[in-house]
Amino acid sequence: MSYQGYGQPYGRKYNLRNPGQYPPQGQYPPQHGQYPPPQGQYPPPQGQYPPPQGAPYGQYPSAQPSQGGYYQSPPPGQYPPQQAPYGQPPPQPYGAPPQHQQPYGAPTPGQYGAPPPPPGGQYGAPPPAPYGQVPPTPPSPGYGPPQIIQYDATADADALRRAMKGFGTDEKALVNVLARKDPLQIEVLRATYERRHKRRLVDDLEKETRSWFEYGLVQLARGPLMSDVHNLYKAMSGPGTKEIVMNDILLSRSNADLKAIKSAYQQTFRRSLENDVKGELSLKTERHFLIVLNANRAEDMAPVNPQQVEEDVMSIYRSTEGKLGTDEILVCSILSTRNDNQIRAIAHLYKQKFNRDLDNVISSEFSGHMKDALLFQLRHAVDRYMHAAQLLEDSMAGLGTKDHLLVSRVIRFHWDRNELANIKGAYQQRYRKSLASRIRSETSGDYQMLMVACVGE
Repeated sequence: MSYQGYGQPYGRKYNLRNPGQYPPQGQYPPQHGQYPPPQGQYPPPQGQYPPPQGAPYGQYPSAQPSQGGYYQSPPPGQYPPQQAPYGQPPPQPYGAPPQHQQPYGAPTPGQYGAPPPPPGGQYGAPPPAPYGQVPPTPPSPGYGPPQIIQYDATADADALRRAMKGFGTDEKALVNVLARKDPLQIEVLRATYERRHKRRLVDDLEKETRSWFEYGLVQLARGPLMSDVHNLYKAMSGPGTKEIVMNDILLSRSNADLKAIKSAYQQTFRRSLENDVKGELSLKTERHFLIVLNANRAEDMAPVNPQQVEEDVMSIYRSTEGKLGTDEILVCSILSTRNDNQIRAIAHLYKQKFNRDLDNVISSEFSGHMKDALLFQLRHAVDRYMHAAQLLEDSMAGLGTKDHLLVSRVIRFHWDRNELANIKGAYQQRYRKSLASRIRSETSGDYQMLMVACVGE
């Protein structure tokens, strides 16, 4: 299978062992320093997501402006690239004021993989900002303030109770109800269950189910925000710290999501997330994550600033390859406070100026948790869907399945069906098999049923 515009099948012209060897322009795959295909360009296998256009309530809003975009190598002397994907309006001359309705990388309504937003705009979207002011990135579904939605959860709440009442448990019924709810519906369902049956849904699931099946159902019942909060707490409790969990939850998040996570963490555990992080990480990595938790990242709608890109590239070079030793905190600050479009531009220009992938520079100049965190931020910005596909494969590769990571990642991506559709397409492109078939090979029983349902099978 080849994509529109990509003449060569994956792997024919590209040497994975030499990331510096680039395929001819327009061929796939993009590696670090190149640009991902258009939003929605990764086609999911036939019969899978995304949901059909015009689906009823429960369909997810269109992708946020940060969720990728198509960037081809620009002509010499031009940045950002000027060619827009099919269906987008002609690009503005470089240096013109940004178009508020369509930033770089944002899909146009009706583009494949991005159904039109629901009436009234995206969930939790703020009112339009005054001209010249960059509007804040809205929170992800489930991270914003409570909303009134048109969903009567009575039947679903009763179905859950019947599935767990008496002798035995109807596992299939639990999956059918919980795996098909969006973040806003799950909040209503949990509250309805507790009001009607005077029982806590999470407590009942923990009593009636076991192992990774239980863990996955509990993640669904808590919703994305509270799952993040509880997973962070567990990652920092007891001996050792699960740094990889902290990376998954905290890195490359919007300011609005980070503020929601910090607030919910404080309310749930009566502890400051920043203080807990300080006690768990080494000195410089601690400073890196405190920069992240400051939630001062450039908003997704902020236009790429070419002068700042040039300065950031030179700062990174002088902090790494251009000196004896490495100024780790300066690099951490740049990758933690720039938005994805700016980081993508930095990676592109670094390759142009120094003929080295920024990914390789970070890999050689850093080590340990800080290296992993910086690579996470960079790879997410360069191609968020391919990065997510790699994260999912990493949780299944090698001897044994990293079940904790597989469950948490599958459920985290399942909350946004448009993003999941692109991740599944990226996974198919990279690994030549569907994500669902790969999950089936690594799981079994009720656990398998839940994971496959969450990826839309």
